[in-house]
Amino acid sequence: QAQLQESGGGLVQAGGSLRLSCAAPGIISGVIKTMGWYRQAPGKQRELVALVTKDGTRSGSTNYADSVQGRFTISRDHAKKVSLYMNSLKPEDTAVYYCYLQRTVGSELWGQGTQVTVSS
Repeated sequence: QAQLQESGGGLVQAGGSLRLSCAAPGIISGVIKTMGWYRQAPGKQRELVALVTKDGTRSGSTNYADSVQGRFTISRDHAKKVSLYMNSLKPEDTAVYYCYLQRTVGSELWGQGTQVTVSS
């Protein structure tokens, strides 16, 4: 069983919406510091999309790439699951999206990746 379980990729028209989810059922919740998403388009380097970090609050602290600010929302559904709500999608959002998890000690885990394709 994969340590990070991704779902929600697919094909959507420009201007549409899509939800990605990532769960870490095999990870002890107390050691998870950060969860979120990166993406990688063909011929480009992997880049940050959105992260949520524990800060003692209900929702956590969020961080977004400038390119998705105001369009995407990351939400921590519970201690071991996050969802990325992507709205007003653009063709340039097309990429493989990878779930990311960082433990409090600093070690990282990556999901297998899920394809998001936005048609114009």
